[in-house]
Amino acid sequence: MSWTSFFTILLMNLVGVASPGPDIILVTRYATKSRRHAIAAAAGIQIGVFFWCGATVFGAAALLTAFPGILGAVQAIGGSFLVFMGWRALRSGLEQRTNPPVDLEDAEAKLGRLRHSFKMGLATNLSNPKIVLFLAAMIAPQLPASPPLWLAIALTLALALSAFAFFLVVAMVISTNAVRRKLIAAGPWIDIGSGLFFIIAGLALVVAGVQQLVT
Repeated sequence: MSWTSFFTILLMNLVGVASPGPDIILVTRYATKSRRHAIAAAAGIQIGVFFWCGATVFGAAALLTAFPGILGAVQAIGGSFLVFMGWRALRSGLEQRTNPPVDLEDAEAKLGRLRHSFKMGLATNLSNPKIVLFLAAMIAPQLPASPPLWLAIALTLALALSAFAFFLVVAMVISTNAVRRKLIAAGPWIDIGSGLFFIIAGLALVVAGVQQLVT
C-alpha cells in the first residue's frame, strides 16, 4: 500500500466525517453551550469511531454483508435511540423558550455532567453501523488482499485520530466565548433544530433496519 493510497483514505474519511450527520450535529449543539461538554462528546464519538474503523479494517463489513439481519437489528435499535435523543433535545429547546439561560455559565450548567455528554457521543456514533459499509467501500480498493497486522493497526489509528482531530477543531472554534455569546439567544432554536434532525435521522435508520429484517 502506497503513501498516496494511505493519505487518500484519510482524506476521504475526513470528507465523510465533515458531512452533516448525527455526530457533527451533536458536537455543534454542545459547543454552542460549553467547550468542555463538546470535547467530552467528541471523546465519546472517538471511541465509537475507533471501534467502527477497527471493525472495518478487520473485516466486519463481510460479516454484515453475509448476515444483513445483524445490520438491520443494530440500525433499528440505534435509530430508536436517536429518536429518543432527538425528542429530549426538542423538549429541552421548547422548555428553554420560556426559561432561556441567563448567561454562558447557566447555559453550560443546563447540560449536566460531562460523563453524560461522553455517553451521548459514544451512543450516537455507535447507533449507525452503516459507517462500516462506507469505510469498507472506501478502504477495500486501497488495501492489499491480506494486509499485514501493522498496516491494519496503523490505518485504524490514523482514521480514528484524524476524525477526533476534526471534531476537536469544530468544538474549539464554535465554543469560543465570542461565538457562544452570539448564539446564546438562539440556544432554544438550536436544540429544537438538532432535535428534529435526530428524530428524522433516527426514523430513517429504524425504517432501513426493519426493511433489512423483513426481507
